[in-house]
Amino acid sequence: MGRFSGFSGWHGGCDPQVMSETPTTSGKDASRKRLRLMLSYGGWEQENFAEQLPRLLQPLGIDCLRVGTANEATDLLSQHPVHIAVVDLRIPFEQGRGEPAGQRVLQLLRRLEQPPPTVVVRARQATQRASARGLSTALREGAFTVMDGPVKLEPMLEVLHRVVRRHYANHWTAA
Repeated sequence: MGRFSGFSGWHGGCDPQVMSETPTTSGKDASRKRLRLMLSYGGWEQENFAEQLPRLLQPLGIDCLRVGTANEATDLLSQHPVHIAVVDLRIPFEQGRGEPAGQRVLQLLRRLEQPPPTVVVRARQATQRASARGLSTALREGAFTVMDGPVKLEPMLEVLHRVVRRHYANHWTAA
């Protein structure tokens, strides 16, 4: 498991306002508190962080909720609290419409009563000036960090670990 094993230390007590009840499939425990991670991905690669993270994080007490469009993100956020968001700026507004709408999702997250820490994923920028401008915009919208794509699994895990350490004191209740 390599450096991923460091995630196993992220359990224990949690702030009851941070976590939410999610039914489990085991009959022993009717419900348990789980961290909710909203994942979006706007790239074309079959094997990407958004496909790999749910398999790795689910056993550690994290529910990965996937969205593919800004409309899906809006619906999800209106139905469920999200504790961490990964927003790919390339996601479209709705299925079949190609214009990127990730910036809209960032604005929506920022306007929530309790905005979650947000990891922004963006396409690699052509110039240093464009990179600085995009970074500045994302940070103004409340991003915890900005990652240039394509994002590999290990760096994403490291960033998520930093988010949990800083915003949730390294704790949540896992099964």
